[in-house]
Amino acid sequence: MSLLELDGLRLQAGARCLIQPLSLRIEAGEQVALIGASGAGKTSLLHALALALAPADGHLRLGGQDAWALSHAARHRLRRQLMLAPQHPPLPPRQRVVTAVLAGLLPGAGLGTSLRMLFSPSADQARVAFDALDRLELGNRLWSRVDQLSGGERQRVALARLLVSRAALWLVDEPLSALDPQRAQRSLAVLQEAARAQQRTLVCSLHQVELARSLFPRVVALREGRLVYDGPSHGLDDALLEALYAGLDDRPPSAADDDAQGGPGDATLSRAVPQAMCR
Repeated sequence: MSLLELDGLRLQAGARCLIQPLSLRIEAGEQVALIGASGAGKTSLLHALALALAPADGHLRLGGQDAWALSHAARHRLRRQLMLAPQHPPLPPRQRVVTAVLAGLLPGAGLGTSLRMLFSPSADQARVAFDALDRLELGNRLWSRVDQLSGGERQRVALARLLVSRAALWLVDEPLSALDPQRAQRSLAVLQEAARAQQRTLVCSLHQVELARSLFPRVVALREGRLVYDGPSHGLDDALLEALYAGLDDRPPSAADDDAQGGPGDATLSRAVPQAMCR
């Protein structure tokens, strides 16, 4: 049984179709790169996988459960199996980095444990947060406030939160957009290594097509809300890429690009995603 199953999933926002009917299977432990031009629907699809966006039609099964056939309470429990790291993490500005990272342990934790983690982390809990941050070259920011961080540092804090979480499914939206090329590759390597070591499933949207092709075994490509490629990265040749971006303002960015602008629909969804989805 696949960890994620999408059958004819269609996403709608008013009169606008975000994702045309799409069917997809993702197995436990897979690492999948999601590519496409700005506004292609990458963020919309990730939010659907995070159960933050209800489909207009079709079915989404996570761990064999039809998510939107469940009650609200049951669907909320199902969300404990996943964690979403948005492109622009909604971190409270006055929050300490240590507690922002430890928020990754909140799903399923008791009230007392949650309060201790968020307001007075123990030495052991602080060590867990430090180890995750240190892997992402942020160990010195453990006790900093979020409003003292750069955009790239905030993105890496969101990745550190993933590293400490118990979620089986990691959904990551443009995690490299605010990072320089060298740090971007190192951060992605940490994320992929951790996913393999912890047997997590990783679905990651990227603008850096060359990184998607060289580092991910499977690539899913979207164009204007349609699935146009789903297969091994080595099968995504230059001709297919040219067709994927043909006639659009966007182009296939390389690892050296530092452009992180999303399309209007994706940006709206990124701002609207509930903070609970990032925990």
